[in-house]
Amino acid sequence: MSEAAGPAERVALVGAGLIGRAWAIVFARAGLPVALWDPVPGVAEAALGTIGERLADLRAAGLVAEAPEAIAARIAVAPSLEAAVAGAAHVQEQGPERVEVKRATFARLDALCPPDVVLASSTSGIPASGFTEGLAGRARCLVAHPVNPPYLVPLVELVGAPWTDPAAVARTRALMERVGQVPVTAFRETRGFVLNRLQAALVAEAFRLVRDGVMSVEDVDRCVKDGLGLRWSFMGPFETIDLNAPGGVADYVARFGALMGGITQEQTPYDYDAPTVARVAAARRAALPPERIAERSAWRDRRLMALLAHKRGQAG
Repeated sequence: MSEAAGPAERVALVGAGLIGRAWAIVFARAGLPVALWDPVPGVAEAALGTIGERLADLRAAGLVAEAPEAIAARIAVAPSLEAAVAGAAHVQEQGPERVEVKRATFARLDALCPPDVVLASSTSGIPASGFTEGLAGRARCLVAHPVNPPYLVPLVELVGAPWTDPAAVARTRALMERVGQVPVTAFRETRGFVLNRLQAALVAEAFRLVRDGVMSVEDVDRCVKDGLGLRWSFMGPFETIDLNAPGGVADYVARFGALMGGITQEQTPYDYDAPTVARVAAARRAALPPERIAERSAWRDRRLMALLAHKRGQAG
């Protein structure tokens, strides 16, 4: 695969569930034609209605300049996988999180697509090496893991297998930048990728604090949403500590390294024990009944829209 290969002009989306619909918005609002296909009859067609609703929300929040109808017109439902990938320069897969399914899907994609077409998976945790090793075109395969929903949270983790051509990663990174996402590149595969590993550390500690009777579920959430999360919405952990000591990172470690290191020594692996999970689940259901989860999710997305609009208006 040549470094000179240009960015994708047409994108095929394999899988029209939650992530597939979100990807359709990302690519279509950037002006790219999108072919949407799902193996389950009717799913892709139904996705168009949801996409239209989300585009209307984005327009109301000032996050898209075009009329929702104009963006949606770039998204077409394909009658078959063959029709979806025909003429596509980038294929984004978001099927079930089962390695055998991905292995079969990528085998079909590898057989159908010309050698210069990048094949990327949205998988949340299955490494590309787990489902591309036996493919003739394995060098053009990688993971492009988004954060849900990608049309509001722009980060995309690019993770190649040991045999992935760096040119395929570079092309995908250029495409993601072109469509307004924020790509980050992993130098090697890790279990769960980077974003999930960072999240796993925080979530596990949150469960441990509840398990050990240190704090309530509600107050642990407050520690993040009204504490750490305010800074983390516009800077990462390294920049945070760099600004938390007069002399920067080295000064921070000199002052707090012993304390922070001692804390991590107490953080033994957490196995999500059933009693603690039940306590956390009960606390959440008391705060938010099951029938209101969808409503609260929509509220979350509106808050993310407002935050994204604010961040776009800020310098630096």
